[in-house]
Amino acid sequence: MSSQVVYAIVRAGGRQEKVSVGDFVTLNRVAGGAGSTIELPALLLVDGDKVTSAAADLAKVTVTAEILQDLRGPKIVIQKYKNKTGYKKRQGHRQELTKVKITGIK
Repeated sequence: MSSQVVYAIVRAGGRQEKVSVGDFVTLNRVAGGAGSTIELPALLLVDGDKVTSAAADLAKVTVTAEILQDLRGPKIVIQKYKNKTGYKKRQGHRQELTKVKITGIK
């Protein structure tokens, strides 16, 4: 009894993500506009019971994704404070993100 689960571990935006066809993934900002296609490098491929991890075999694997939209993450508040000196600093940050849909693993 074998399962036909196909997924890949890809390097995307400084992190590793587990993706399969049809998944929606949020990555760090990727160059390109909505509707354009990008390729993500695969680090591991699982096709049913077959696991591919050799670099020579993974060079032939392409994971394609379609950019859906650019967005920004939640606001992170950074506060610094030093007691008895009157020093306080407040800063905010919102990460630039891109939402993509995985369209193919070949």
